[in-house]
Parts: sequence; structure tokens; C-alpha cells
Amino acid sequence: MAIKFFFFFKQISVRGIAGLGDVAEIKKSFNRHLHFTLVKDRNVATPRDYYFALAHTVRDHLVGRWIRTQQYYYEKDPKRIHYLSLEFYMGRTLQNTMINLGLQNACDEAIYQLGLDLEELEDIEEDAGLGNGGLGRLAACFLDSMASLGLAAYGYGIRYEFGIFNQKITNGWQVEEADDWLRYGNPWEKARPEYMLPVHFYGRVEHTNEGPKWVDTQVVLAMPYDTPVPGYKNNTVNTMRLWSAKAPNDFNLQEFNVGDYIQAVLDRNLAENISRVLYPNDNFFEGKELRLKQEYFVVAATLQDIMRRFKSSKFGCRDPVRTSFEAFPEKVAIQLNDTHPALAIPELMRNLLDIEQLDWEKAWEITTKTCAYTNHTVLPEALERWPIYMFEKLLPRHLQIIYEINQRHLDRVAALYPGDNDRLRRMSLIEEGNPKRINMAHLCVVGSHAVNGVARIHSDIVKTTVFKDFCDIEPEKFQNKTNGITPRRWLVLCNPGLADIIAEKIGEEFLTDLFQLRKLLDFVDDEMFIRDVAKVKQENKLKFAAYLESEYKVKINPESIFDIQVKRIHEYKRQLLNCLHVITLYNRIKKEPNKKFVPRTVMIGGKAAPGYHMAKMIIKLFTSVGEVVNHDPVVGDRLKVIFLENYRVSLAEKVIPAADLSEQISTAGTEASGTGNMKFMLNGALTIGTMDGANVEMAEEAGEEHLFIFGMRVEDVEAMDKAGYNASEYYERLPELKQVIDQISAGFFSPKEPELFKDIVNMLMNHDRFKVFADYEAYISCQEKVNELYRNPKEWTKKVIRNIAASGKFSSDRTIAEYAREIWGVEPSDVKIPPPNEPCE
Repeated sequence: MAIKFFFFFKQISVRGIAGLGDVAEIKKSFNRHLHFTLVKDRNVATPRDYYFALAHTVRDHLVGRWIRTQQYYYEKDPKRIHYLSLEFYMGRTLQNTMINLGLQNACDEAIYQLGLDLEELEDIEEDAGLGNGGLGRLAACFLDSMASLGLAAYGYGIRYEFGIFNQKITNGWQVEEADDWLRYGNPWEKARPEYMLPVHFYGRVEHTNEGPKWVDTQVVLAMPYDTPVPGYKNNTVNTMRLWSAKAPNDFNLQEFNVGDYIQAVLDRNLAENISRVLYPNDNFFEGKELRLKQEYFVVAATLQDIMRRFKSSKFGCRDPVRTSFEAFPEKVAIQLNDTHPALAIPELMRNLLDIEQLDWEKAWEITTKTCAYTNHTVLPEALERWPIYMFEKLLPRHLQIIYEINQRHLDRVAALYPGDNDRLRRMSLIEEGNPKRINMAHLCVVGSHAVNGVARIHSDIVKTTVFKDFCDIEPEKFQNKTNGITPRRWLVLCNPGLADIIAEKIGEEFLTDLFQLRKLLDFVDDEMFIRDVAKVKQENKLKFAAYLESEYKVKINPESIFDIQVKRIHEYKRQLLNCLHVITLYNRIKKEPNKKFVPRTVMIGGKAAPGYHMAKMIIKLFTSVGEVVNHDPVVGDRLKVIFLENYRVSLAEKVIPAADLSEQISTAGTEASGTGNMKFMLNGALTIGTMDGANVEMAEEAGEEHLFIFGMRVEDVEAMDKAGYNASEYYERLPELKQVIDQISAGFFSPKEPELFKDIVNMLMNHDRFKVFADYEAYISCQEKVNELYRNPKEWTKKVIRNIAASGKFSSDRTIAEYAREIWGVEPSDVKIPPPNEPCE
């Protein structure tokens, strides 16, 4: 049984009012679902039965609104937004749905009256882990905001049978386990076999009198599964449509395969493997054929769906009515979440040219006006560059179209810059070399009417470095859209105590207009409010400490600074810098055991890509340091080191509200935005960070003096790149750093294998692209300032309040309103669709 803490707050309607009628109705519905769940041979209900009964009860409240929303769009025929992403990191759905429908308190009361515990049922739900990290979680926040802003929006992706792996830590090493998230079924999805669509691969291009024809292809069917996406208390319910691969019934049973019927049926797996598993790389390109198939699969199915919907004229009818594509960009927007769905550009062209028989100029105008591209990284190893031989084999017609796009593009560049062959080489969609490759980012820039970065500093870097040549020609194409997070999941759901005390002070409108948090500045010196904020944080820390004790059998000091870095493990995110600080702290305690130290619990969590050796070594180093520190009696509870196993959305919802210090310490110029940084800020943690990604704008909003900013700026990093970074200079000059590196090197943290961490030491000393040592001194002294402030709880809490008050900009509602107005050409709407029990006007 999970350890429970009950905190009683005045009931406010942030989570809905528990009306007697609602409670009775929910109990009745719950019992009905439970009755039909239990089959004859099993008359004892399990906790999982109770979870499914509740999920189906809540789903019943969605369905009427879902149908009505789609009818409403059908009648009003607004411009529709299609968000294409290979990742949607949704986490759990039950609690979020209850909050957005205003049902949480009623469900809580109903479940309590039935003698059950809502939190325990919520914990049974599997995370939908269909993403790696920031990019996939951003897509999920965006879906919530698009529905809450009343936009006619659709999320399109892949229904992976296995999402991001489950991480186990065994003897300090990461071990991966398959994430069989659909094992018990998914109550939130609805299969739509009536909308199944064919997707073609391989084959060849035949030149006919009617133009090119792609023939002799292999067909895979795309089966859609729809998940409802409710807006916050506006009765809007949008759709996330995820495609699953199915082999056609005649798969491999053609004439050349006569006789081997059994093998042909077994080979159906080959087609269905397309949607089997999420590639577990974050910010790294792995050019595998199966991944390219996934990228084309989602794009081809989605574009057929978009064109069918564009042509249809009345609700539920699939007969084509619209025949002119002139109005297509006025009715359809396609947003590409990174380059992964870049094939939407040549696929839309193929549809318009080969199927709809438009001429090239018209088709290209429609395509560019429809598509827009979001760039998520400037790291060269993350950029998608597909070998041409793969396209020749898998997508021959698309290769022809890309060649033609490139030719016309280069003709235009050559006309603007006669004789500048180097510029043509730099700007080509095709990179020379062995093998030749297609640069997907260049395809996206050329084929879109808008290109955006995800934080101001990142958008500036994009314009001055990776896409500088493109920006020179079309500066108006480049925009910034600073990322945001949904305050429904990342405040109301995960931190109800904080949401309540904020609502008591400023009302509830901040949940749909987060800028209202500015009003909290009036209460920075309010003793009662300071006390309430500190109390909520302490309660969250106690609850998380109890969770850690029950899950990991570690006892931690709830009075200590909860110093937390949770994100994917990557050299550029510099978990190693954090590690060096921990060892430095340990050495200081050992050196002066009788000195008074501010106690700390340092927690790192995150997954390493299975093939990323250095990231796995970083996990092993951190867990090994923990083994030494946590068992040293001299240290006691002044320093604890914990690796948070299997970091995922549902664990983030527990850890973020309990954090005191948020570690955002990437090398300046490497983290495009970050969104974890925003979640910590909103939940009352202070940030220690570099001037990178959205940290820059957080410091601007709150005042730089209210964050712990340290280290090199982008300009300093660039200067150091020019001059050359010499790690040994810092190693020789800084005695504490030298001691730490010597300890790691000599096997102090791996006595049984003294050589274990030689790769890490060698990297740090000889080829560290991310310059960990260059920021070590500034980081250590900044951490001393953290300790100093933590000694004064009242001043600490005042800074916390200032940070919460300044976090309004970082709502994904603001981000999506900017995309809507400045890229998609639509206006957010606060129209509340009538609920199913009221007649439409």
C-alpha cells in the first residue's frame, strides 16, 4: 500500500465542485461498469478492475462532448490544424481528464464513499510513453492547449506497441526492459477500422502519358486509433489520431509465393513491425530503414486523412465534394514537429501532382502555404540526413520530387548569387559525399512558409548559424515561439496544494491565463502567504520522501535542499558537472567533518539511449558516487545522492512539486529551450542554470537576481571555440577539481575496477565538446550562494514567490496562441460549446 498523506484544503472549484447529484451519478456509473467488467468466472474485483471501471465512467463524460465538438467543426468548417509528430509523450490520462471536465472532486468523493482511494487507482494506470523527452512532451502539452483554446486541432502520430523502455538500475547500471503498455488494454482509445488507409513502399516509377506513376509497390494498411483530448472546462474535445500498421490480408500471398501459406502469414509481422517500437534516441539521428518507414507511414496516412476531410462536405460523409485545391491552405495547416515528419512536403506534392493532376507551380504554392516547420536542435549529430540509396529503394517517386524541389531551389539561389558555388553547395537539399544524403532540415525550410525555434536564444542561433544562408534570402520566414507547459497538468494536477493557495489569493482565472500569476507580486511580503507557500513545499517534500522510502528503501532528510536534475542523460546537459559538485561537497565534508554544512539531497533521473556508451557511464558514475557517499558515517544525513530510476511523466508529477533547486546547466548554446525548467519554476523551485535555452527568458521575466545564473554565455563559448578549450589548464589551476578527477581516475568510487571510469576522465581531459571544466569554478561558487540563501528560509520563499509570479509567460496556452496567430492564421476562441445535456443553438 502506498503511504498516504491527507491535507485538507478549503474546497475550491479548481478541481470541480462535488455536487451530490454528480457524486451519486458517478457511483451508479462506476458500479455498472464494474458489474460488466467482472465476468462469470471471476467475482472478486482487483484494484485494476476498479481503475478500469473509473476510467470508463470518466470516458462516458467525454464521448458526448467529443461527438458534439466534431459536429460543431463540421458545421462551422474552421481552418483545421494538424500537428504531426513522431512522438506524443502523454503520460497518464485519467486525472487530467477529470480535471479538464471539472469532475475531479466529484470522482474523489464518489470513490471515497465506495471505500476506495482515488490516488491508488490513478497509480494503476500505465504511462503512455510514446516519446523520448522534451519534444514528445511538448506535443502533449500543445494538444491540451489547442483544445483549451478552442482550436480545431488534430494530433497525428504512431501508436507504438512499445513506448520508451522501462529503465531498471542493476548494480548501478541501466538495464532496458520493453514497455508493454497495452498489456491490459487502453480504455482511452477507440479503434477506427472504417478509416483504415493504404500506405505504399518500394516499387518503381513508370512514366506514362498521364505523368509519372508509382507502381509495383508493397502495401501496408494504417489503422487509426483515436484518443479524445479535452480542453479545460470548455466542452471542446479534440482528437489525437495514432496510426497502427496492419498487413493486408493478401500480404505475401501473391503468385510468386504459392505454396508457402504458413510462412506468408508469419511474414505479416514484417509489415506490422512499422508501429512496433519507438526509437529511443533523444537528440541523435540513427539512419535505420525501419525509422524511415515509420516517418513515411505516419505522413502518408495522415495526408490521405487530411485530404479526405478537406474534400468532404457533410458530417460523417466520405463522398468527395470539394474538387478545387485553391482553398486548401485557407482550410488546412500542417505543423511539422522537427524534421521527423518532413516527408509531408514531398508527399503532399505527390498527391497534388500525381493524383489531383495539378501543375508544379500551383502544387508547390499550396504545399509551402500549408506547411510550417519547428526546429528543435542545433546539435549536428541530431540532424536527419538520409542516404539517397535508401530513398531510391523505399520511396523512388519522393526522391524524384525532392530532386525537382532542389533543382528549382538552387536555380533561385544561383539567380540571386551568380557564381557563388560554395553557397549552392551549402544550401542544397542534397549533400555530396559517400553516400550522398538528403538534408531533411533544408527540405523543411524550403518547403515551409514559417520556420521557428523554440526559445529566443535558440531562434537567434538558428538564424545566424544552421540556417543563416536561408535567412539571408527569406528573413521573414524565420520566427521564434518560446515553448510552454500546460498549467493544468503541471500545476493543478501535480501540485493541488499550491494551486489552492494561489486560487485563494488571486482567484482561478490563472488556469486559463497564466499571466495572472503576476498578481502574486502583491503578496511577496505577506507573512501568511510566505508561510503557506513554505508549508505546501514542505508537505510535498515529506510526501516525496515517503515515496522514496517505500520505493527505494532510502531515508532522506526532508529538511535538506532537494537538489534535482531530471532529463535525458546527455553530455550536453552536463549531468557530469552536477556529479563533480557532489564529489566536491563530499570532499569538503570529509575535510572538515565538524563544520556546519547545509544538508542536501542530490537527485538525478533520466534515461540514456541504449546505444549511448558515455551516457550509460555517467549513470554508473553517479550511482557509484552514491554508494560511497550514502554509506559514509562521517557524512550522515548532510549529503545524500539518489538516482531516480525510470524517470517518466508520472514520476515527474511527483518529483517536481517537491524540488527546492532545479538544475538547468547545459553548455550555453546547446539546449534549444528546455521545458522541465518551466515546470520547476511554476512549482516553487529556484533555478541554478546557465544562460541557455528558455533559462534566458526565465531570468528576464523574474529578474536575473532571482535565479542562480552562472557560467559562460554563448559569446564566451564561441570565443573559447576559436581560442581552443584546454581542460588541463583548469585541472592544474583548481585543486578541488584536480582532487575530484584524480579520485575518479584512481578508482576511489570503483575500488573493484579502478579503470572503470577511464573513458569519462579521458573525455573530460581531452575531448569534451561541452567544456565541463570551464564552468566548474563558477558552478561551485554559485552553489555556495544557494546554500547561503537556503539558511534564510523566509528570503528563500520570497524568491520562490517571485519566480512563481514570473512564470506566466511559460504557459503552452501563450505559445499556442502565438502559433495560431502568427503561423496558422487562426484566432483562439473562448466559445464554450454547449454540453451534451443542453440543446445546440
